[in-house]
Amino acid sequence: MTFDLLLSYWSRGEVATNGLILLNLLGALLLGLLVGYERAYHGRAAGMRTYGLVCMASAALTIIGGYPDFWFGGHGNTFAGMTDPTRIIQGVVTGIGFLGAGVIMREGFNISGLTTAASIWASSVIGILVGVGFYLAAIGLAVMCMLVMIMMSKVESFLPSRHAVAITMRFKPDYLPREEVLRRIALERGYEIAGGSLTIRGQEGMQEWRFVALALSKHSGTRLSELARELSLFEGIDSFNLSHARN
Repeated sequence: MTFDLLLSYWSRGEVATNGLILLNLLGALLLGLLVGYERAYHGRAAGMRTYGLVCMASAALTIIGGYPDFWFGGHGNTFAGMTDPTRIIQGVVTGIGFLGAGVIMREGFNISGLTTAASIWASSVIGILVGVGFYLAAIGLAVMCMLVMIMMSKVESFLPSRHAVAITMRFKPDYLPREEVLRRIALERGYEIAGGSLTIRGQEGMQEWRFVALALSKHSGTRLSELARELSLFEGIDSFNLSHARN
């Protein structure tokens, strides 16, 4: 290990390559955020942060494959006898994918942990960038990931969006609800039933309806407490459950 070898990791060519990689990561981040906003607007669990992190990390893994001559400070020949780094990277990405999947939880219509899983996967990409010697790109990716996770939720709060409510209603025996009436009541309260979310289960003469009510706009939609009050006064309902949904 010599001082000249350490300096080679910060040579003009290495810094220029890292700068180009960072520009690509920034572009991927912006495009990922754009796609993620569409999902966040419709109340989906995977929103801007998740899409931005995944898109940016995927771009990082792809672009470093185009600059093998700059791996390890441009001294790739020094490591000619080592195992193929691309195989190591593939194993790391696959293993971290299973680790990230372990933090994703689903309970009814609610899904949580997607952003945490994406951040774990992005962290592995940061480690890969450090491992191949792209230090500046690794620092830039870490900073952008941090900003996405800290700031993006605040940005999302200012953007137009539609919140969702998961509703479960269990009707009294022999009471037969009508879907068109349910949809009309939802519209009167500033909601629409999300397409494909309605499920109906019958047991012992009782029907249970589960669906997601999607607000028509950011500021529309009756509050959960008011919805609960109205449902408790409805004679045909035996029991109900309301919760904010990210599906």
